[in-house]
Amino acid sequence: MFFSICLLIALFLDRVFGEAKNLHPLVGFGKLATNLEHKLNTGSLRKLKGVLALTFLLAPITALFFFIETLTLSEPIAQVALASFVLYTAMGWQSLREHAQAIITPLRKRHLGEARKKLSLIVSRDTQHLTPENVASAGTESVLENGADAIFSAIFWFIVAGVPGVVLYRLANTLDAMWGYKDHRFHEFGWAAARLDDILNYLPARLTALSYAICGKTRTALSCWKNQGKLWKSPNAGPVMAAGAGALELKLGGDTHYASRLEQRPLLGPQTGDSAYAQSIQDALGLVNKSLLLWTVTLVSVEAYFFLSRFY
Repeated sequence: MFFSICLLIALFLDRVFGEAKNLHPLVGFGKLATNLEHKLNTGSLRKLKGVLALTFLLAPITALFFFIETLTLSEPIAQVALASFVLYTAMGWQSLREHAQAIITPLRKRHLGEARKKLSLIVSRDTQHLTPENVASAGTESVLENGADAIFSAIFWFIVAGVPGVVLYRLANTLDAMWGYKDHRFHEFGWAAARLDDILNYLPARLTALSYAICGKTRTALSCWKNQGKLWKSPNAGPVMAAGAGALELKLGGDTHYASRLEQRPLLGPQTGDSAYAQSIQDALGLVNKSLLLWTVTLVSVEAYFFLSRFY
């Protein structure tokens, strides 16, 4: 299979059609996961029940797509069509851009209430009392982190394990977003989903951090990644956001409110970096796009080299 062709088609579909709003396959999966969680996440042995729920939801669907992919192996056109469509549904390139622009526009117009409202759709923190700088910082952090989760991890697992790989990753990442909280309700039940997502994102996150460094202020990004990435509570978001902050020469991180609690987070980026503002979110989108171009060109070049080497 030509992975680069599938990626280019998937990016084209995402650019033209964006994210399916009503008929996205993950909508049905999310409803199934919610129903299962309501039935199992009670009483004792919640961690074991979480493992069973994770297995029940992931194994059959991943196996199904493995079987479907094997059926297309003798039909290259069908194989490319299937892989391209699955990768398209697994990525969130345009969705990320749309959510970011929805914050940037009111922030630039000084409509702070609207900017806070749009930000609340993509972050879990309390946005009601954020300053314009806080909103811009949170929006920038979200773009950098979700660039890894919504785009580069999906591409990575598609390249490594084909259609079953990207399906497994996207479903696991969805369950982590639904269950991977450390509150009373999900601390035990969502443990398996959170750990699996950490494992699946480990290598892609570091490749994303490296891409941000290459496409931005390289030395600063690498230094921030080395010194700050390991201080973040998330083993994968830390390197990505630290490298992104360094690449853009921005000061991110710091204390913020989640629900009713204040969380003390380390600072990210160079000490001499600029504070975040509306343009910072736009710059983060630009860094994601440059990194995506780097991945695409690299993949096309590698496959072209191996294809042409057959004739020489």
